[in-house]
Amino acid sequence: MKDSRGYRVFQVVNGAVLLGVVFVTLYPFLNIIAQSFSGESFIRAGEVNLIPQGFNITTYQLVMGDGMFWRNYGNTVLYTVVATAIAMVLTTTYAYVISKRNIRGRGLLIGIAVFTMFFNGGLIPNYVLISSLGLTNSIWAIVLPNAISVFNLLVMKAFFENLPAELEEAAQIDGLSTYGILLRIVLPLSKAVIATMVLFYAVTFWNSWFQAFLYLNQQELFPVTIYLRNLIAGASTASSLGSGSGDLAQVASNIKAVTMVLTVLPILCVYPFIQRYFVSGVMLGSVKG
Repeated sequence: MKDSRGYRVFQVVNGAVLLGVVFVTLYPFLNIIAQSFSGESFIRAGEVNLIPQGFNITTYQLVMGDGMFWRNYGNTVLYTVVATAIAMVLTTTYAYVISKRNIRGRGLLIGIAVFTMFFNGGLIPNYVLISSLGLTNSIWAIVLPNAISVFNLLVMKAFFENLPAELEEAAQIDGLSTYGILLRIVLPLSKAVIATMVLFYAVTFWNSWFQAFLYLNQQELFPVTIYLRNLIAGASTASSLGSGSGDLAQVASNIKAVTMVLTVLPILCVYPFIQRYFVSGVMLGSVKG
């Protein structure tokens, strides 16, 4: 069947609009990459667009040549992996329980979770709590306070509610326990939403810096976000004081761009492997069947 003229015009316009959206989305990131590899004079003159000017990797060399950078980068990987694993276990089990309509106290459990979306103790009470529990200067101060995202919890709950109840009933007849049903029936059917939640949690913990800023005061425990934050602060201070050394001026000019590239690069490397689950996971978990 031949496409109508109107439909062909729609395809052309739609393709042009989507290409424009892609360009607008990519342009800032490409500009940041170009700045991270550009020379100081070109950056300060505003001459860097999409192509690096005065190619320079001084800032990358100074940052990546520091042993503390790699120590803090390793901390970030550790914190992200442990925090994401804990968050997924807690979120999955909590969501599975509140997805069952015949569970006593289900409404209370949902209400407790939703309540925390709108109300919390505040910064000082949270700091006092973490300190009194002896969690400061430890990984647990980073991974435990935000172990459950209520938004992720509700998305997984909706996903579990949409799974056919007949599957679990058949599994019960075959003698599977509640844990067996969850592990052998529900989770294998939930790969899309699980991959999506892993991405959400991993990105959140990877980019997190405020928790570490509050609860950690030993440099060897810092995540890489704190390391880079301190580097930016130091370079900006030196620049404002008028320091004229070549390396320091170069670092001050593009340290923010280098920081953004180094921070986002691991996520960009991981995302393509789980992108195929991303849209289906969110849609299946957010649309009521």
